[in-house]
Amino acid sequence: MPTNSFTIIRCMATAVAVSVLMATVLGACSGVPVTSIPRLLRLNGQLLDVKPAEFMVAIQLDARMTPSPGGVPVLEVTVEPKDPGAFASISKKVPLRLVHAAAGTIEAVQLRAFGLDDAPKGRRWLIYHFGPESQAELVRIQTAIKQLLKDKQTGRGAGKGGGNISVGIDQGGIPIRDPAYVNTRWESWLQIRQREGFYELWSGTVGVLLKLTGGR
Repeated sequence: MPTNSFTIIRCMATAVAVSVLMATVLGACSGVPVTSIPRLLRLNGQLLDVKPAEFMVAIQLDARMTPSPGGVPVLEVTVEPKDPGAFASISKKVPLRLVHAAAGTIEAVQLRAFGLDDAPKGRRWLIYHFGPESQAELVRIQTAIKQLLKDKQTGRGAGKGGGNISVGIDQGGIPIRDPAYVNTRWESWLQIRQREGFYELWSGTVGVLLKLTGGR
């Protein structure tokens, strides 16, 4: 895990990114598989190396659920100066968009291309990636953070005093708030780099997910 003073630990618990201390990370992230935690803790440091075109979120859900077009995962990035006012805080929400299968492509073929297994009967996958505008926005964020890190290293510039970086994924706009689905299973998978493939980020019932996101 990176140790520069621009990094704090952030655990991505589905729709809500919860700030935690290392001593309490396992308890605070009970909704996140233990095997994912080391990789989640590395995401802050990996953010600068992420290739926007390779970053993807895959969600497996009840096949009857069809989220609204505006309901998509959102990458949230916040950078705060250690010394208030040293530089303008960065607070960005970068939306992903649904991947639509190419005409004539069999769903199973597309899933295998992304390294995902077929969904069980009665379930389906929704796959999201960054569109061109969001990719460009993420590049701008990476550039700004790199400059702040350079300031810290050289001891000159707005970022010389250091700061904190936090990263999270918000899925709150996706689930349908319908009692018929509250007990159905929801799985969230994340890909940071294509060569590493997807790993499970969170799983549980839609009802629990809605409680985490403030729904009813």
